[in-house]
Amino acid sequence: MKKKVLSVLLASTMVMSMAACGEQTTEAPATDTPATDTTTVAEPADDTTAEPAEVSELTDGKFAETRHITVEVYDRGNDGGSDPTNNMYTEYIKKGMLEDHNVEVEFVAVPRWTEVDEINNLLAAGTAPDICVTYSYPTIQTYASMGGVLDLQSYVTDYKSELTNLWNWLGETNIYWDQDINDGTLWAIEGKRANPRRILTFVRQDWLDALNMKAPTNKAEFYDMICAFRDNADTLLGKDAKKMVPFSVSYDVGWRAALLIESEIDPAITDKEFYVNGFDDRKLTENGTKEAIRTLNKWYNEGLLWKDFALYGSGDATEDDMMKAGYVGAFQHNWDYPFRNGDDSIQANLKRLVGDNAKYVAVDCFENKAGQTLKFGITEAGDRKIFFPSTNDEPLASMLYLDWISDPDHIEYLQKGDEGVTHNVLPDGAIEIIAAEGDAIMNSGQNIDMTITCNGLHFKDDALTSLSMAHSYASVDPADVETAIKLAMTNPRFEKNVKVAPITAEEGMGEALSSKRDEVYDTSVVAPADSFDATWDAAMNDYLSAGGQAIIDERTSAWEAVYGSSTSLE
Repeated sequence: MKKKVLSVLLASTMVMSMAACGEQTTEAPATDTPATDTTTVAEPADDTTAEPAEVSELTDGKFAETRHITVEVYDRGNDGGSDPTNNMYTEYIKKGMLEDHNVEVEFVAVPRWTEVDEINNLLAAGTAPDICVTYSYPTIQTYASMGGVLDLQSYVTDYKSELTNLWNWLGETNIYWDQDINDGTLWAIEGKRANPRRILTFVRQDWLDALNMKAPTNKAEFYDMICAFRDNADTLLGKDAKKMVPFSVSYDVGWRAALLIESEIDPAITDKEFYVNGFDDRKLTENGTKEAIRTLNKWYNEGLLWKDFALYGSGDATEDDMMKAGYVGAFQHNWDYPFRNGDDSIQANLKRLVGDNAKYVAVDCFENKAGQTLKFGITEAGDRKIFFPSTNDEPLASMLYLDWISDPDHIEYLQKGDEGVTHNVLPDGAIEIIAAEGDAIMNSGQNIDMTITCNGLHFKDDALTSLSMAHSYASVDPADVETAIKLAMTNPRFEKNVKVAPITAEEGMGEALSSKRDEVYDTSVVAPADSFDATWDAAMNDYLSAGGQAIIDERTSAWEAVYGSSTSLE
């Protein structure tokens, strides 16, 4: 198949500076500026929707001649981790793809915490991997509008008979989540969250015990707890009392204080309002967010937050190191954050450095005005977006790769590895993940960097998955994981897929606005109490005038064009 060549000339006024954020979920990704008027495509190769290769190219699922594809994999920069492009799991995939489909696979490392920046650079240079992964859909939209991304619609349908694993796993919901309702274009497919959980609050159980306190069950009790941590720093930390951080947030306040923010959102918020303001998953423009940040501002000025949180950007390990060393009393993060990374997890380090009783436990204490601890944005979609750049001249081989890693047997192996090396089998049959060494180390929780269509533990047997979930974190008490699992799914508000035309105002703006969003949050949290309103309002006006308001306005019009005067998707 003819190879497409994309040459992108970036105007001097266009600067793509990225700041990665978490899942985004998950974790959280990053920033670019508008490309619509300042970016040109020189020699746009033929139409970006290449003619699908005939399935007849395959005999028993294999190409007659060996094909070669490149696949993006995150480099998380883990201390003591394995080479993300060359380890036990990449070799398993390479061997399997060659045997089953006669396709050679080469992995290309992309730094996790600057992934949007790197993907932009690779796409602009025409050197992006054949299979790309990102949390930033606006990045995909930007390059799709310039002819830099393949339309996957024909591939997922024309090759459907060869993609049974992919279809069985993702289903129409995730495959077509991002499909344009007007012309049917499909620039990306969504990976699936096998365990759709987002964020929890974690507190130091050993500090509660030392102060004879119970775990907080509401915001007032949480406030009393972090005040007690601050006021008893000498008792809790001794000579390190000055390093006390009662409640820690990072520069990414919108993610790291999400439950506080969501507790201020009206529980009766309409689907329309949630969608119109939902282009940023940090909920900056939702009604109630300002009051949540006012609370953080109060706590900051009372010495309850990490004083220097805004100085350390994405990927910096300073905050994690403080948690591991035992200086942090509470924080909000991904529901399993302190359990990740085996022997290098926050929990394992805390126990090793502070003592056997030192640990974080999950609590559920940020209630809204209805008394509910709602968790917004729970969904099986909303994960990594998988797309093919237009330089991909092996779309069928690439689709077969997505199908291969979606095979239940392959997902299970990639997540548990070899018995005695990466896991043990317990008497009840549960899989217990153990600390691995060398190239058997998984660089991401449940090896999600290898299973890009699957985020979260997923064995072939659902009962085995449930039985093993609490044992899926090495060096962590399964009871602590069980508590986190239960609380993470308490009072969920599931995300709905609003099907409207693409919002052109969002193209190229997602990451640029993310940077401005962080400025709104960070400057408002650290402002003097009597300057909070002025600081918030000025920063918010800058955010809105930089493109936020245009997105809100277009989203409003797009909703009304499809749903009319209705404010609900029901």
